[in-house]
Amino acid sequence: MYSWGDNRRFNSYKRFLLERFGGRMQKLTLNAGFTCPNRDGSIGVGGCTYCVNDAFNPSYCDVRKSVRQQLDEGIEFHQNRYRRADGYLAYFQAYSNTYASLEKMKEIYTPAIEHPLVKGIVVGTRPDCIDEQKLEFFAELQKSMFVSIEYGVESCFDETLARINRGHTFQQAVDAFTLTKQYGIHTAGHFMFGLPGENPEYWLEAAQLMNNLPMDGIKFHQLQLIRDTKMEKEYYEKPEDFYPFTMDNYVPFIVDITEKLNPHFVIERFAGEVPPRFLRENTWGLTRYDVVLQKIEAEFVKRDSWQGKKFVK
Repeated sequence: MYSWGDNRRFNSYKRFLLERFGGRMQKLTLNAGFTCPNRDGSIGVGGCTYCVNDAFNPSYCDVRKSVRQQLDEGIEFHQNRYRRADGYLAYFQAYSNTYASLEKMKEIYTPAIEHPLVKGIVVGTRPDCIDEQKLEFFAELQKSMFVSIEYGVESCFDETLARINRGHTFQQAVDAFTLTKQYGIHTAGHFMFGLPGENPEYWLEAAQLMNNLPMDGIKFHQLQLIRDTKMEKEYYEKPEDFYPFTMDNYVPFIVDITEKLNPHFVIERFAGEVPPRFLRENTWGLTRYDVVLQKIEAEFVKRDSWQGKKFVK
């Protein structure tokens, strides 16, 4: 049976942060002006076929603003809209936030590191944009604040990764997690369900591949077709290649996956949320993530199940 101390049936990120910091932490999403190697011609152009970063960024997150300005506006936004947090995590989310020289990275991160209300940084990046020199920097930084590196893996299958123009392999993800773990740095993996050519059988098989990764946290996102992306065009040309997720079939599916998941993984998110203006067809309607989470928790109760119930080492 589960035993995470908060009566939830999964290992929640909220509980993890509360235990780590002794208070409520709020993530502040930042766009620091990075790009990606599959955008600038280094290994490809056009980026991932599903990607429009603006669809995932709050209004205060604007590359035309400095990191310090984004942080200050983000703090003001959250203090006005939600109850006051005890501290903030600077979340470098947009694009690949280690795709630069170490000197440039330090310059970009410094306003967040020095901000009096920021207690840690979360760095979103790709598995092929990390090396030992950068990890040495993060390992030194974590002596004074919380550091987490979030690797976008998306799929465990190389055929899919090539089809969506990721430009890296699953083995590169394995290598990045393994190397990061050697430095004792907190890591999380981002995975997407619904990519073309895949189906629930693939993803249930992928659960074991995920379990084998030396990571601390995990984040899930269902595919949502963003307007005018290559992915949307592909969907209208070959809809039979896509498994159609709706709220009704996603909730039981994500519980199926979670039952097989390593109970030590902290689940940071079960699903993504995209503003309706970015979607031509929105099967999720105006449903907010907290409502989706309630449905998922209700499914756990209905089954009398929990994260890792069917986990096999």
